[in-house]
Amino acid sequence: MVQAKEGDTVKVHYTGKLDDGTVFDTSDERAPLEFTIGSGQIISGFEKAVVGMEPGEIKTTTIPPEEAYGPRRDDMTLTVEREQFPEEIEPEPGQQLKVQQPDGRAAIVTVSEVSGSTVTLDANHPLAGRPLTFDIRLVDVVSAA
Repeated sequence: MVQAKEGDTVKVHYTGKLDDGTVFDTSDERAPLEFTIGSGQIISGFEKAVVGMEPGEIKTTTIPPEEAYGPRRDDMTLTVEREQFPEEIEPEPGQQLKVQQPDGRAAIVTVSEVSGSTVTLDANHPLAGRPLTFDIRLVDVVSAA
């Protein structure tokens, strides 16, 4: 049988879970995820887990934060004055907003705290700092390197 290796384009079905068993993403009821191993399209730990798998094989793997979305970084939070928000936006904890960075690029931030005069924004990925467990089934090696 063919084993998936770096440079191969593969199709997988997966379910991603947090430590408490909460499912944060799954390909169930969708088409399989297709990507090229080593291309950086997905988190590195997921790519590494697929290497060596054969079509039809199922595995469960836990990926540390360093091979997923990185550690949580306190320097990626910012507290701003409430008056800096447009009047039509009423910030609430958990709300995601698109902001423009000084270099002109857009970034997604999450409102983490709201007080009477300030709003704390968090630019960390929502899964940063968390180990992620994936159930992975290799559906097919679409093209070999």
